[in-house]
Amino acid sequence: MDPVAVIPQRFIFVFLALTGTILSIAGCRSQPALTAQEAEGKRLYSSRCAHCHEDNDLALKKVPPDLHGMFRHDKLPSGAPATDAEVQRVVLAGKNLMPAFAGRFTQDQMSALLAYLHTGLR
Repeated sequence: MDPVAVIPQRFIFVFLALTGTILSIAGCRSQPALTAQEAEGKRLYSSRCAHCHEDNDLALKKVPPDLHGMFRHDKLPSGAPATDAEVQRVVLAGKNLMPAFAGRFTQDQMSALLAYLHTGLR
């Protein structure tokens, strides 16, 4: 085999191997584990929020907004500011078709739910 032809083949092989390794490492972004508070918030979200905001298993004609990454934006889907105070107000008082959850969350539970929502729902 021509030594000049071997060099490009080796270069291509090494290049592809390195590129594949870099891409596989970049694609394996591990996220930190949820804190105990966030884990409690996830449990609350799963049992009290997800059936409308993810699954829509109540077959609502107006699908509730997706809450994934809601705190990455300045505003909530309603146009209100994306703040803990506003989200807590909406959860407790309800809004439009969303029922009020006043009396169904303790302050610790509300804090846990908000902490989980801040994770982007991972």
